[in-house]
Amino acid sequence: MPTPRARLLAVLLAAFFGLIVLEARWLHFTEAFSNRVADFFLSTQAKSLKADPDVVVVAIDEGSITGMAELAGRWPWPRSVHGEAVAAIAAQKPKAIVFDIMFGEPDVFRPESDQDFNRAIQGLENVYFPTARNDDPAGDPFGVPIADIAPALGAIRGPRSVKDATIDVLQPRALATESWRLGLINFLQDRDGVGRRYIVFSPAYGWRIPSLPARVAADLGWPLPDRDDIQLGWRGGAMAHSQVPFVDLYIDLNSEKKRRSQDEFKDKIVVIGATATGLGDIRVTPVSPKHPGVEILATAIDNLKNSTWLRPAPVWFEPGVGIALIAGLAAALWVRVNTVRIGIGLAAATVLLLGASYLAIGHGFWMPAATPVFFAWIFFLITAMNDYMDERRSRESAVREFSRFVNPHVVREIIAKGGLSRAGESREVTILFSDIRGFTTLSEARTPQQVVELLNRYFSKQVDVIFRHGGTLDKFIGDAIMACWGAPIDDPDHAKHAVAAALDMADTLQAFKRELGEADADFDVGIGINSGPAVVGLIGSDARREYTAIGDTVNVASRIEGMTKGVARILVSEETMRRCGDVFDFVDRGSYKAKGRTQEIRLFEPGRKDS
Repeated sequence: MPTPRARLLAVLLAAFFGLIVLEARWLHFTEAFSNRVADFFLSTQAKSLKADPDVVVVAIDEGSITGMAELAGRWPWPRSVHGEAVAAIAAQKPKAIVFDIMFGEPDVFRPESDQDFNRAIQGLENVYFPTARNDDPAGDPFGVPIADIAPALGAIRGPRSVKDATIDVLQPRALATESWRLGLINFLQDRDGVGRRYIVFSPAYGWRIPSLPARVAADLGWPLPDRDDIQLGWRGGAMAHSQVPFVDLYIDLNSEKKRRSQDEFKDKIVVIGATATGLGDIRVTPVSPKHPGVEILATAIDNLKNSTWLRPAPVWFEPGVGIALIAGLAAALWVRVNTVRIGIGLAAATVLLLGASYLAIGHGFWMPAATPVFFAWIFFLITAMNDYMDERRSRESAVREFSRFVNPHVVREIIAKGGLSRAGESREVTILFSDIRGFTTLSEARTPQQVVELLNRYFSKQVDVIFRHGGTLDKFIGDAIMACWGAPIDDPDHAKHAVAAALDMADTLQAFKRELGEADADFDVGIGINSGPAVVGLIGSDARREYTAIGDTVNVASRIEGMTKGVARILVSEETMRRCGDVFDFVDRGSYKAKGRTQEIRLFEPGRKDS
């Protein structure tokens, strides 16, 4: 029949297996924690990586907002300003000019500015503009037919596309429709609000709507991953790509004497957008809590150009690793490997897994490992705490039980040393037997309850004496006491302590007799003591064991106690007397033949030395 510990282990194993699967498929409670750990690895790796120099950001930064105020007024500037910039950049033959600025509505106050902008981009086949899809599909029925806008969006019709499907996307009405070369820039954020991914294609009613980076990549002939989004592989920090302040570019293009290189944008992908925090296009990413949207767009283009997006681990990776870790822990606990060793092993596995995750990210693979490690540590801590509580209860039980036989502080010392050995061991000990004389007369004059109460009082007093002198109460045998010195705690002066205890037991007897009165004058004891080797340990059946001593030394001590009648209240063997040295005065009471022994036993009566 399985033990309670085995049953608990089986229940925990099944519960954690189920929890890991639920977490991976539906719950995602630890997703944010796991992502943050992987984010740390990713941001650390990104610091040593360089962005593609062929992707350049023309930044509308704080300096540009201030510097352009006298040239173009407050933001938003007239669109003719952007037209001038596009014309100057296009003259240098870049591969693509990509705006991260929405041109949703015409400028009703400066219509001529919109016209100038449209003239500037007219005929340019490599200028791209952003659009965004409404995150709520409830707006799609009020949108534009996908088939009508598909060429502008670069939308791909699938075999199951819905006829006459409409989609709610922002239309750049400030631009001439023949210049619509659009792509989505919807920001993808995970449950914790951090943007780690970028759209490649947004599925819509059987159509696939490309993102702005994907639109640029497709037109430039770069291979695209066959997936809806990619995990971005960051390069550097929030300003990783080469930055050209818009104001510097604008001043130079309007100067007669050019200070900037006139081919700085040749064969480049030029991304124009805002980096000034006051313009509001700031996002949270793994590498920065204030990441300009234009830089995220540039990173996505960089990733698609160089295939440096992070390849995700298989869907079974995290739950598989978690189940393997917990199965290993359960196996180790089942065979009762030391808990500390299991903890060290789990710590080593944690370091290896997190180290592998770190290295994997550096080689382009997104393999978060914090979730399986988290579940493994929770499992370990629960089982370790349960084992600790079991051990504590066992120790407390041992203290309670063994305190009946030895002084409680001795018990604590035994427990601190790892408990008692289940195997017997040979020790040099001193054994004391004490038997009541006149017990029959005493019991005849009392009820059974009174006899038990009297014996309990007497035994309690004498056990206190034994404990006080460092002895171990071996057992009660009817109205007799068996005690031992020298085990389970080593005591080089076990004979001296046993004799001292016997003398105090005699004094305690006298005080107890005075409590009983003259009617119980016959109440007395005989005490026999012997020293020598004995086998001590937990002895008994599988169902019940007790700590005791066995051997000839014990038998002789019992015989000596029987020889005290008519001789002396306390008698000790010659071996005990010799071990006591000159601590006590001894009176030689002669030699006696003991049952079962051919050699007589020489006995001595101890007494305290005169002070």
